[in-house]
Amino acid sequence: MKVSLNWLKDYLNINVSTDELCEILTQIGLEVEGLEKYEAIKGGLDKVFIGEVLTCVPHPNSDHLNITTVNVGFDEPLPIVCGASNVAAGQKVVVATVGTVLYDGDESFTIKKSKLRGEPSMGMICAEDELGLGESHEGIMVLPEDAVVGTPAADYFDIFRDDVIQIGLTPNRIDGGSHIGVARDLVAYFKQFEDIDYKTPSVDDFKIDNNDINIDLDIQTPEACSRYSGVAVSELKVEESPEWLKNRLKAIGLNPINNLVDISNYVLFETGQPLHFFDADKIKGNKIVVKTLEKGTKFTSLDEVERELHENDLMICDSEEPMCIAGVFGGIDSGISENTKNVFIESASFDPVYVRKTARRFGLNTDASFRFERGTDANATIYALKRAALLLKELAGGKISSDIKDYYPVKAEHFEVEVKYSHVNRLLGKELGKDKIKNILSSLEMIIEKEDGDLLLLKVPPYRVDVRREADVIEDILRIYGFNNIEVPSQVHSVLSYAKNPDVYKLRNTVSDLLASNGFNEIMNNSLTKMSYYENMESYNLDNCVAIVNPLSSDLNCLRRNLLFGGLESISYNINRKNTNLRFFEFGKDYFKIEKEGQEKPVDKYNEEEHLALFISGNKENENWNLKEEPTNFFNLKAYTELVLSKLGFSIDSLKVKEIESDIFSEGLAYYRGKVKLVEFGLVNPKQLKKTDVENAVFYADFSWFSIIKEISKNKTTFKPISKFPAVRRDLALLVDKSTSFQEIKKIAKNCEKKFLKAVSIFDVYESDSLGENKKSYAISFILQDEEKTLTDKQIDKIMQKFIKSFEKQLNASIR
Repeated sequence: MKVSLNWLKDYLNINVSTDELCEILTQIGLEVEGLEKYEAIKGGLDKVFIGEVLTCVPHPNSDHLNITTVNVGFDEPLPIVCGASNVAAGQKVVVATVGTVLYDGDESFTIKKSKLRGEPSMGMICAEDELGLGESHEGIMVLPEDAVVGTPAADYFDIFRDDVIQIGLTPNRIDGGSHIGVARDLVAYFKQFEDIDYKTPSVDDFKIDNNDINIDLDIQTPEACSRYSGVAVSELKVEESPEWLKNRLKAIGLNPINNLVDISNYVLFETGQPLHFFDADKIKGNKIVVKTLEKGTKFTSLDEVERELHENDLMICDSEEPMCIAGVFGGIDSGISENTKNVFIESASFDPVYVRKTARRFGLNTDASFRFERGTDANATIYALKRAALLLKELAGGKISSDIKDYYPVKAEHFEVEVKYSHVNRLLGKELGKDKIKNILSSLEMIIEKEDGDLLLLKVPPYRVDVRREADVIEDILRIYGFNNIEVPSQVHSVLSYAKNPDVYKLRNTVSDLLASNGFNEIMNNSLTKMSYYENMESYNLDNCVAIVNPLSSDLNCLRRNLLFGGLESISYNINRKNTNLRFFEFGKDYFKIEKEGQEKPVDKYNEEEHLALFISGNKENENWNLKEEPTNFFNLKAYTELVLSKLGFSIDSLKVKEIESDIFSEGLAYYRGKVKLVEFGLVNPKQLKKTDVENAVFYADFSWFSIIKEISKNKTTFKPISKFPAVRRDLALLVDKSTSFQEIKKIAKNCEKKFLKAVSIFDVYESDSLGENKKSYAISFILQDEEKTLTDKQIDKIMQKFIKSFEKQLNASIR
């Protein structure tokens, strides 16, 4: 939000520099994101002065130029060649000196020292259009004789200038979403040092001129509209706004339209209360109805777009048809036009959820919806209403032509919060003293209802929608007192702490470093996702999904069941930007609910588990002159998966391997320790890829981090010295059925020789019709070692014969 310093000074007498003010605003929670200068005339007429033409003679080398000398208050008069026909000696004129930058729309030019047809020229005598002061270019501006020579033109013409502060409003601080709101917060800070207060424009002059217009209210959805106030103003004249109002709006980035629209915007940014002006003559039946309409109802908004309404879109209607999307956007048929004579001013308080959902559905983000979505003060509607009505009288010649209509069944009361002095001092880390705490609370307009020893009972004003708990109040005290005023203690009080075994954070960082060193990039995706991803999936029952009650959109309507679809969205995003060789990993939680007997609290049915996901897609390596492009495959992912498990202390040979039957994978494996599944990985099913518009093959590994940590805690670290005796390698070429897997061979070998067999690996696979139908050849290596003595050839041959017989018997294998 942009805050005009000149505008702010209407409510608060600020005696600090703009830079100091920016520091204070940031300290009190209204973070300053930028500071800019606004000038009603671009360039601010810098280096432009009031001058007097001392001499004026024709140019000897031109029939239309004149040579002048002009006194602008410098040590010496300036020689200026001027082409205006109305220039003459004795005139008071406006002079742009050397270095002045003048603007014509977005284009600019700089006045330079030059020679015109042989004569020096040190400036330019200006016409009003050249300065941006008007449209005329019939000649130079000639000022009254009493104009003082040497006066800066910006001062002479009283050019409006302003410092504009850009504040980054956090969602919880909508109370600072107006100039009065900012002034109110600044007063809380300055009251620590001086007796100061802010003032708001008086509305005491509000009175009803006649009762010519009667608009009735019918609020049919009170749950969505806690207050609705309105008043009619008649005999209005739509015209251009005065300069002061246009400058205020331009300074904060708004384009002035006409006096009626500008007043509505002005009051919004002054008070923070959105208003809507209806053309009273277009309200059919003289009735305002606040309600929802049937799904599919057509409505054309102010931007001439026909929209199809949802059944939960709150609408402002007359007796026959909708006129406005409540709190979001007006309709094309009921708004202000050049012919408007009478208006009905709406000042209301709408439910934030209704407004937010409607704004998201239609993709609309207006100044009004921005405030309603975060919560407005229902007690402020009447003040804003009166303020707007009085401005309409002043600037548009209107007459207040009805009583104030006010639907307000349940008044917004102050919130009661209990605060203890001891808790304030403990959380702040400093003893502030009771008087200091009470003064800050009072400056924040919190009423001290009761004080009982260490306890304070406070009443917090309704406009502070973010203050509901003791911790919120203490945070408010701290931001006003100043974070920088809390001294760093000279002593550090600490206790020895011991990390749990296993150290989860250390393991996580270890795995992250391992993956990063192997070319993976870490991603972090939103925990909110589309429930539609899990539709028609056997792996996930929609009843177990954790749905969001008030989703921002259908794309964020449930908590994720796995990390797959977030990763696929990241892959899709990268592929669409021509980044196709991808390796991603993500640590994150998935969420699900299971209802069963014995759950005492509603929260007991909700569960979350942490997972680690790996994604690889594209080629193994980026394009290179000495490397062939080779697409990544299942075995690349398998290698990375086993690398992670090995780093975490798992022996791959000791794990059980099972094939996966899942609609997530086209093919894949799962590793188990006992009955505990540690990871499943494989090629992602094209049906799942299609949901995120990914066409490339993607390989995905899903580690159950929770199970892994649990299993690691069972590991025992032992020391074993390196054997002094050599290991021996022997190879076999086995002819087996095509259905035989390496894991079967490995398992048979392990069972056959448990003492001396250290490792089994495969180094070649050969398939050919010459081997026989449905046959293939495995080249297997065996590492044998006796840790107490050197193995003899006789022992080795005996072991290898055992292997051969076992393979022949159990696999019907033959030795090639």
